[in-house]
Amino acid sequence: MEKSDRNQSPSNRELARWDLDCVWHPFTQQREWAQSEPLFIDRGEGVYLIDRDGARYIDGVSSLWANIHGHNVEKIDRAVAEQLTKIAHTTMLGLSHQPAAELARRLIGMAPGNLRRVFYSESGSTAVEIALKMAYQYWRNQGDAFKDKTTFLRLNNAYHGDTIGSVSVGGMDLFHEIYRPLLFPTFKAPSPSCYRCELRLKPETCSMACAREVEHILDRNGWQICAMIVEPLVQGAAGILTAPEGYLRRVSEACKAHDVLLIADEVAVGFGRTGALFACEHEDVAPDLLCLGKGITGGYLPLAATLATEAVYEQFLGEYTDYKTFFHGHTYTGNPLACAAALASLDVFAENRVLEKLPALTSHFAELLEGFRDHPYVGDVRRRGMMAGIELVADKASKTPFPPQDRIGHKVAMACRSHGVIIRPLGDVLVLMPPLAITADELTALLTAVNTALNEVMV
Repeated sequence: MEKSDRNQSPSNRELARWDLDCVWHPFTQQREWAQSEPLFIDRGEGVYLIDRDGARYIDGVSSLWANIHGHNVEKIDRAVAEQLTKIAHTTMLGLSHQPAAELARRLIGMAPGNLRRVFYSESGSTAVEIALKMAYQYWRNQGDAFKDKTTFLRLNNAYHGDTIGSVSVGGMDLFHEIYRPLLFPTFKAPSPSCYRCELRLKPETCSMACAREVEHILDRNGWQICAMIVEPLVQGAAGILTAPEGYLRRVSEACKAHDVLLIADEVAVGFGRTGALFACEHEDVAPDLLCLGKGITGGYLPLAATLATEAVYEQFLGEYTDYKTFFHGHTYTGNPLACAAALASLDVFAENRVLEKLPALTSHFAELLEGFRDHPYVGDVRRRGMMAGIELVADKASKTPFPPQDRIGHKVAMACRSHGVIIRPLGDVLVLMPPLAITADELTALLTAVNTALNEVMV
């Protein structure tokens, strides 16, 4: 076995060779990657990523929507280091530890509605997978009276992760269609997106027809639906599709009326991204199950959580031989290092008054984004809080997209690098989701770089 010499720093050329020869990157066409020159990030400082040559880049997508307070935050660094002197990992099967218990208590104190129990895992996908299994078993544990409640209602364009269960409730053909034979069937409702309305209606006259479709599906099929899953306010991976005001509240009420559990997937929208700690708060919605991930540790370490109401939790209680136990668990469930990072991140939220400062920052963000609306190749600009998507189109009037092979969004993202910015588009939607710690001046620099890169590519 080849031994690594950590005292010798490999050259960029050596690293590139090792990467191109050995690494399989996520959501990446490896044939294309093999012809590229990988950019190696060496360290972080505030909202900046720094490569091995010392070049600095604004982290325009928060290291895949996860970073909240910036990189190298002293309080979080110290919390992880201190926990490391105690124990790095211990199972939660038959044991517990202080960071997990303390974090659960704090999450329950902040969560919307009547959520009272926390089940840990490691990623957004697993948080959703757990919620699906909880929702299904919740009804099964109540006996034959609810034996028909075995399926789910989901939205078109939904993205809830990459495990088989989370893909089953997803609705993005590009990612999911190839796996269709492996998936369980679901009911599907239109995406609540106005720019490309699936019902071909206008928002000013449609009376929120997308919500009405959900109500109709539940009217006809609520008896066999155990839960509806939604990304509150913003469908992230679909291209930052923003739901109309009141949509979330309306579908929540429809679920309650038909005894259908509501699963709120806040993996992407939670922890301040939409302007509130949790997106459900904007419309005073209390979900039965809440999925958290990404920003839960401030973007430091893998951790996720599925929060449940006491009513859901109680249906899993019984004698051992009742076999109502939730038979699910992961090796790294509730990892102490990750929980310590999450606790420190919550402290930073309070100490830096992150949520209180967001209105001014989001207002500045909105003002900067307005400058893109008149661009001849910008079809739509969508924003909720500090989440934004700029959709590029070949024809503004008809909303005609560019041919996929043109890779316009990718080209703009690559052009941004020469202006000190890292972004990752979703097709031809330029996604901007910087850390919440970004300053107004840094935000201006980010948007200026994107605008410059866009004009360079579209000349």
